[in-house]
Amino acid sequence: MIEPTILRAYDIRGTFGTTLSRDVALTIGKQFGAWLTLNDKSTIAVGYDGRLSSPTLRDGLIEGLLSKGIDVTDIGRGPTPMLYFAVQQLNLDAGIMITGSHNPPADNGFKITLSDRPFYGNDIQNLNDETLNNVPIKTSGKVSSICVMAAYIQRLLKDLNWGDIGLRVGIDCGNGATGEIMELLAKKLPSTIHVQLLYSEIDGTFPNHHPDPADPANLEELIRRVKSEKLDLGLAFDGDGDRLGIIDRQGRVIWGDQLTLFFAMAILKTNPGATIVADVKTSQLLFDSVEAAGGQAIMSPTGHSHFKSIMPKTGAIFGGEMSGHFFFKDRYYGFDDGIYAAIRILELTSLGYDIGQFLDLIPHFYASPEIKIPCPDTEKFDVIEIIKKKLNSACINFCDIDGIRLQTNDGWWLLRASNTTPILVARFESSSEEGLLRLKDHLHELINELVDFSFKV
Repeated sequence: MIEPTILRAYDIRGTFGTTLSRDVALTIGKQFGAWLTLNDKSTIAVGYDGRLSSPTLRDGLIEGLLSKGIDVTDIGRGPTPMLYFAVQQLNLDAGIMITGSHNPPADNGFKITLSDRPFYGNDIQNLNDETLNNVPIKTSGKVSSICVMAAYIQRLLKDLNWGDIGLRVGIDCGNGATGEIMELLAKKLPSTIHVQLLYSEIDGTFPNHHPDPADPANLEELIRRVKSEKLDLGLAFDGDGDRLGIIDRQGRVIWGDQLTLFFAMAILKTNPGATIVADVKTSQLLFDSVEAAGGQAIMSPTGHSHFKSIMPKTGAIFGGEMSGHFFFKDRYYGFDDGIYAAIRILELTSLGYDIGQFLDLIPHFYASPEIKIPCPDTEKFDVIEIIKKKLNSACINFCDIDGIRLQTNDGWWLLRASNTTPILVARFESSSEEGLLRLKDHLHELINELVDFSFKV
């Protein structure tokens, strides 16, 4: 059996030496291998990030998969999007990426994908189904090693339309799994694009800063570099490269929903009427702007797996999350790839689309970043249900596709339980500072007796 606490909504995640070990990885390999066999699938790609524990977990995982008759293609170390690419490029049934994403160095985990759909929610929970132990195995699987990095880089650079505007760009790899690829990729960009790389050496201890571009504290060095060197852009990746953060030439942090809007407006110019997906944490401005531009806007629950499920069903060609996951279906596969998103913003900037100018021209709202409220995993979903009951008792309408998003005359607030960490996430948006305070006070009244909540505008 797999320890139930590490089976999360979108992936498997724990701490090496406590809830994760080689033996745990072996069990996961056996269970998922049996699931693949039961579903007439037999091939898988395995990749791993730069964390110190990743090679050990990789060895255990592969041993488990082989024991269930699964043929394994080991693609080696690299970012998560390269694993997604390998599954498509090599026509494999599934893929598993060993990564702790943006979690602390001791953490690690497994992101699982199928060739034709995401593997999440009940799929992950059902890996503990005892019937998997009874799946008959005819023969052991085979393992081969294939380097797909060059092919992945070639695909990243395909079908681009570079402009002639010269760019000077700082790229912070955060000592994560994107480092090696970015060193190679930077040399293949047009000669008009000059790149300064920060922390491209892959180091699982993350000695310089935490690899999470959604936290402004992790962008301080990049902001200093952009300002001191008068760069046009700053780009930053998370630990496994499926998320992207942006700094404009003024040193301003571009939030994920702002970048989603920037991409969406550019995509709608070449794809009139297109469907765009954004998560429940996204500014109302995006949904209104997409509709005003003739597109269709869909609100999704937060989580990359939801996007990968919703986009094929709706025909959406682009999606973006507040956290920095971006999904390009036009000219690309539709999975979340922070490196490809970086290439697309370089392309747009070279063509004259300046994200700083774009933000200066759109309506200004007073919005909070994501407010993270500590709350035990065993309680966080109960808190959400209690507040829903309070609102229902007061006959107050709200959106409940992912937690609670409540619209008032002042704007909206959101409260949802994180599916990956023991926190509640809150966000607020209003057309005025006073409205932002009233939104905060409203949520404070609802939540304060349940968790320790404080928020400053």
